[in-house]
Amino acid sequence: ALLVQSKPLDRESEHSLHLILTGLDGGEPRKTGTANIWINVTDNNDNPPVFTQEVYKASIKESEPKGYSVIQLKASDRDEGSNAKISYSFSNIPAKTRQKFSLDAESGVITLKDTLDFEESTGYMMLVEARDGGGLLTHSKVEVVVLDENDNAPEVELMSIFNPVPEDSLPGTVIALIKVEDRDEGENGKTACSIQGSTPFQMLLSNNNYYKLLTEGTLDREKTPQYNLTITATDKGTPPLSTHKTISLQISDINDNFPAFEESSYNLFVPENNPPGSSIYSVKASDPDLDRNSKITYSILNSNIEGLPLSSYVSINSETGTIYAQRSFDYEQFREFRIQVKAQDGGSPPLSSNVTVWVFVLDQNDNSPRILYPSKDSDGSSLFEMVPYSAEIGYLVTKVVAVDADSGHNAWLSFHILQATEPGLFIIGSHTGEIRTSRVLLEKDAVKHKLVILIKDNGTPSLSATVTLNLVFAENFQEALPEMSNQSSDSDHQSELQFYLVLALALISFLFLLTVTLAVMMKIRQSKGPKLFQCFDPNSLSKTHVIFPPNYEEGTLPYSYQLCLSSEPRNNQLSLQKSNFHTTENLICNESSQVENVDSNCAIFNSEMTVGEKQAQPVNT
Repeated sequence: ALLVQSKPLDRESEHSLHLILTGLDGGEPRKTGTANIWINVTDNNDNPPVFTQEVYKASIKESEPKGYSVIQLKASDRDEGSNAKISYSFSNIPAKTRQKFSLDAESGVITLKDTLDFEESTGYMMLVEARDGGGLLTHSKVEVVVLDENDNAPEVELMSIFNPVPEDSLPGTVIALIKVEDRDEGENGKTACSIQGSTPFQMLLSNNNYYKLLTEGTLDREKTPQYNLTITATDKGTPPLSTHKTISLQISDINDNFPAFEESSYNLFVPENNPPGSSIYSVKASDPDLDRNSKITYSILNSNIEGLPLSSYVSINSETGTIYAQRSFDYEQFREFRIQVKAQDGGSPPLSSNVTVWVFVLDQNDNSPRILYPSKDSDGSSLFEMVPYSAEIGYLVTKVVAVDADSGHNAWLSFHILQATEPGLFIIGSHTGEIRTSRVLLEKDAVKHKLVILIKDNGTPSLSATVTLNLVFAENFQEALPEMSNQSSDSDHQSELQFYLVLALALISFLFLLTVTLAVMMKIRQSKGPKLFQCFDPNSLSKTHVIFPPNYEEGTLPYSYQLCLSSEPRNNQLSLQKSNFHTTENLICNESSQVENVDSNCAIFNSEMTVGEKQAQPVNT
């Protein structure tokens, strides 16, 4: 018998066949016999590998490390043996993807070969193939989605800035434009921008990722000349990431501050009789602004003192503020005056402030006491005071009244008896000036008494004045009149005596000097023709040049004479002329000298006499 295959076999459906072969004979009854036939179907590589999925999808975080298993591919082959052995591989994928992933050929596991970055690529598409041992293959797709993580901090970029910022900028002024960007997606890419600390600035979202830096409050350069703003940009990821950026803003100066003096007012104390032009004080003002806005100029506002402009009393240095006295102050004229000092800065427009300076003149002891009573006579003595013989002890004779134009201690006056005809007969109150008798009048006492009263103040040094009192003891005016007349006669006599004494003294001095001069001239004439004195030659007067001898000065009195005598004895006429020379040494034989009465050969006698303005008066005894 021949066993023939009637249809194709499929090992994957039935890998073995069990046949029972029955044999029949031709007898009756037929006899049969059976045989079991086992047929094993051998494999043929007729089935390609089959993936479990047409498309494999996987998600992976971008922060996963290298070696991370992304997905495992699975393919099957119905064949057996070597025909069922499958190997996996990438099929024509980009090189960038091949750098990131690797595929195990036996297990079909795709692992991470390099770290992923969502911002670089959000996903990868790979084509893989499964090949059996017989060479049959099949393909499948793998889609890997990269999941974003908050791994990028916001980026802050300064697009524009207005710097420096004027300190008079209004609130809401735009200072800078800032761009804030985050490469992450979703909530991780959303940002918020703010300024750290308390500042007069704020951040305001403009559009998309742009922020405006605005002024929120007033600026004051004098308090804060510079701001270092720290801008913080924070995303909304988990955990949130932040970026800090520092911006330095300079505040420019505006002339918004008035000059300020160190004190609200000044009190100056200046002693009177100060030297004109001397410095009496310096005022100081400051301005917290900068440069020309802080440069201060000082001046004094115009006003009058005693009808005169203030500028005639004081001046001020416009740069330093030093105040100078233009004249010497007099306490008795005015004791105080006020100055308005103006300080003005150099800004535009300029700002100014005023301060009051009070100048108090301090008294100095520069006024002597002035006697009001008794009034003085022309010779310094007062009129007569009459004292009765019956005056008892403590009798008030008179009272000396004096005042002092100074003030304070300088005006305190004290009275003293400087000279008295009868010491001890009279006393004076040191503070009242009252003159009283200290004892009764005795017969031996003189009828007329003279008291010299000294009035001095309490200043340093002390100044004083004197007055002479003439006292006469008499019961009535008729008795005192003869004594008063004698006193007047004595005064006239003394005046005449003084005149004659002065006249005699002048005459004696003149004769003495004349004698000495003549003696010197005679000695010179006897010399051997000195050339120095050719002017004494009788014929020299006929020449055009007139020669004079030198000044001759000698003696104890302040007189000087210039003399030139004629050598001819026939002329005895002597002329006196006021000298035109003002020094004690003139050149001899000066050609510029002029002589009068040359024709008569007269001598010219020039004299200069210096007389004191005041002669000492003889003391009355």
